Amino acid sequence: MKVSGVLNLLGRLLIVLSMMLLTPVPFSLYYHDGMIHAFVTSSVLGLLLGGLLIWLFLPEKDLGFKDGFAITAFSWLLIALLGALPYKLSGAIPSFVDAFFESMSGFTTTGSTILSDIEVLPKSILFWRAMTHWLGGMGIIVLTLAILPYLGIGGMQLFQAEVPGPTKDRLTPRIQDTARILWSVYLLMTAAETILLMIGGVDFFNALTHSFATLATGGFSNYNASIAHFQSSYLHLVIIVFMFLAGANFSLHFRALKGNVKAYWQDEEFRLYALIVIISVIAIFFVNTGAALYRNNLINFRDSLFQVVSIMTTTGFGTADFDLWPPFAKMLLVTLMFVGGCAGSTGGGVKVIRCLLFFKYARSQLKRLVHPRQVETIKIGNMKVPQDVMIGILSFFAIYICVFLGASLIVTALGVDIVTGPTAVIATLNNIGPGLHLVGPSRNFGHLPSMAKLVLIFCMLAGRLELYTVAIFFTPEFWKMTRKPKLRWKR
Repeated sequence: MKVSGVLNLLGRLLIVLSMMLLTPVPFSLYYHDGMIHAFVTSSVLGLLLGGLLIWLFLPEKDLGFKDGFAITAFSWLLIALLGALPYKLSGAIPSFVDAFFESMSGFTTTGSTILSDIEVLPKSILFWRAMTHWLGGMGIIVLTLAILPYLGIGGMQLFQAEVPGPTKDRLTPRIQDTARILWSVYLLMTAAETILLMIGGVDFFNALTHSFATLATGGFSNYNASIAHFQSSYLHLVIIVFMFLAGANFSLHFRALKGNVKAYWQDEEFRLYALIVIISVIAIFFVNTGAALYRNNLINFRDSLFQVVSIMTTTGFGTADFDLWPPFAKMLLVTLMFVGGCAGSTGGGVKVIRCLLFFKYARSQLKRLVHPRQVETIKIGNMKVPQDVMIGILSFFAIYICVFLGASLIVTALGVDIVTGPTAVIATLNNIGPGLHLVGPSRNFGHLPSMAKLVLIFCMLAGRLELYTVAIFFTPEFWKMTRKPKLRWKR
């Protein structure tokens, strides 16, 4: 690992985020909430730290995959720490651990919160809270690749380390162009949802911030009741549609915008994604009907559809307290938490494509027991899946199980009950938001011990970066052949 190159690029990334920290200032001025100092101070501190790293350490020309992993993991950690400063300096969240939790939850698009009363927060803090979602949704590294062409050196390594999914869909030969395309689609969809929400009677501020949270599949709302605050089927439907789109591969949206709408149904992962949603909605609708939870079938269907899409895409918005639903409905939603969205989406979870390939592989192994000499090729569509991709998927599941069990054991050892603890881990590791029981849709994470919050922060980061990017730091091989940093005054 080339330490000086890593630190130099971390400085550049910090400068990008420091500039973003000034975006809430106009809202602070407009709403007169007195929070300008918190954002300006945070931005200045970020600029100073970023500038210091650039000044001290020389850039490297040839960055490898080790450097890409290091830059990605440490940049998300530093950015979450810097993003916590406005919460702390404004007094909105007095505890730095809580502020760090809220910031990491925002950037990783998890949506878990320690706040019990969201509506008392100043408008600029609410905007920053939503902005962390939006920046983290498409990815800070991808944003930087889009706007800073000189990061082309090692760009593919950064793209590989951050973009979710077992394979990375490059839309163009140049990685910067792919990043710009993805962010252009992201911007267009954000603008479209904002306009549609405003047509439904939502003011610009709330339309924009909820669009940020929707397209990022984050789930931070400006209201304690989340989306249930809006008593409008039209608004619920708009958010459902954009949550569903955000959970799909963004390369499909780009192809659809170019005129190839058939790309959706030609994609095997998308077809399974849609099928899981349809079956889950029907199942929960009938279970809730049998339990007589709703007198109005239309509202029952709307809530069932909303919660399935919200959980499947790992958004975490709520229109109903699903912790009060029958056990089967809750268990099905927890299962959907593990599955998550599609590869190349802003959603979290294991990803539909991994589940699909895993079951195809399991089926092929069962066939081999019956026909030992049979050779079967695993395919997605008409494309043969390389052996190294299958090995990577099996390794991913092994690491995933270890992290889930380890984190659950630690959290429950800290005194958290057996329902709250594991579902809190599921909610953070899969970047969902709400869990069950004491961290359910109507509750928050603020009451958990500080050590448990730190464990869950690790889960958020590990889940957002697809486990490998974080797990690799625990292998001795990663730290071998590490170069000493090149300082500018020692050239």
